[in-house]
Amino acid sequence: MATDPVFAAHLARQGLPQLRRAAATTLQVNVGLRCDLACHHCHVEAGPKRREAMDEALAQQILTVLEASPGVSTLDLTGGAPELSPWFRTLVKGARACGKRVIDRCNLTILSRPGQEDTAAFLAEQGVEVVASLPCYTKKNVEAQRGRFVFDRSLAGLQCLNALGYGAGSLALDLVYNPQGNALPPDQVELEARYRAELRERFGVEFRHLLTITNMPIKRFARQLEREGQLEAYLSLLVNHFNPDTVEALMCRSTLSVGFDGRLYDCDFNQALEIPTSAAASLYEVGDLAELSGRRIATGRHCFGCTAGAGSSCGGALAA
Repeated sequence: MATDPVFAAHLARQGLPQLRRAAATTLQVNVGLRCDLACHHCHVEAGPKRREAMDEALAQQILTVLEASPGVSTLDLTGGAPELSPWFRTLVKGARACGKRVIDRCNLTILSRPGQEDTAAFLAEQGVEVVASLPCYTKKNVEAQRGRFVFDRSLAGLQCLNALGYGAGSLALDLVYNPQGNALPPDQVELEARYRAELRERFGVEFRHLLTITNMPIKRFARQLEREGQLEAYLSLLVNHFNPDTVEALMCRSTLSVGFDGRLYDCDFNQALEIPTSAAASLYEVGDLAELSGRRIATGRHCFGCTAGAGSSCGGALAA
């Protein structure tokens, strides 16, 4: 899919420069599209029947690049359910051995899947930070977005992680909220307080931070909006709430996204839309990631999702 010039033109009208890569500090890797869930909002359209996955050669190349890139502090593992990759633990151990911070983007239900019974303990042993999807603190809203029985299994996963020292202990556990439909997320600080009160009082669950993420108008969510006749209205909402204060902190400036086949993208959303980075075609062409600094970032209409309101990134809101 070609880059859409609309967002770039909007930046120019606002008197803002075109986006360029700063020093890469995070390597975000999609290890594959297989998942035990098929959530309505999933921008990579992961699910139980997907078989796309990285191979051993790419896993080893990732570790080689991390060792050669002292400026990269973080390996961010996503999917699908990243834990289902046969190379997940290889990547975790290798990255931790060379002093990198590792994030596991966990859907929580995977922790109770047969064959994954020791995964939570492995994460704790390696000091992996867990970023866990929980789009609400009520069963009705979670299951409307993610499917039947998901809420109870998610709570069980959170309680298991808490017991291992995540959340209330020394290990980092963050939760991720995304709206149920075509609306911007509420204030992140206020919603975090509500999450904390509800989860603590009702279920005894503790966590570190809540991260609010805007639903991107691509893939499954875009098709849902089209069916409901709401796609253009949602795009207008994002454009009308463009916030220039979010631009400097956009994740595409410091994060490089790697597909399960090794191809490179400026962000996970560009990866889903198959919009390649101008920096390099493949991770096999890269030594130190510092060499990619200054390259122009590929943008599109969906970029308004990251710059609307308080902004949105894999680390939550971007502006107060």
